[in-house]
Amino acid sequence: MEISRKKLRDEVLMRIKYVKTCVMARELCLLVRTNRAVLEPEDVKEVCSYISGLCKEEGCLEPSELCRKAAEAIGSNDEEKYLELCAQSCVKCGEAKRPLQKKNAYVA
Repeated sequence: MEISRKKLRDEVLMRIKYVKTCVMARELCLLVRTNRAVLEPEDVKEVCSYISGLCKEEGCLEPSELCRKAAEAIGSNDEEKYLELCAQSCVKCGEAKRPLQKKNAYVA
């Protein structure tokens, strides 16, 4: 019984880490992209840099690097490059591995 509890614990901790990094990054990215018109470039740069750190923490280096470059582009007032890099980062993020859902999860 202890082995299955430990395995379930590991799965839950993995999902928590996923939510703390990937889900948070995707939600922040969507929020910035949909509200870009009302945000200052400094706001966008700060949030994109934060998102880049979340991606890096999860081990998604390519999306992290693209997001970091997008933050730099918005900082240099190159909106076209920012949009291109941001879109590429979102595509790469969408290709990332997601935790598998268990069909019959036990709930105590």
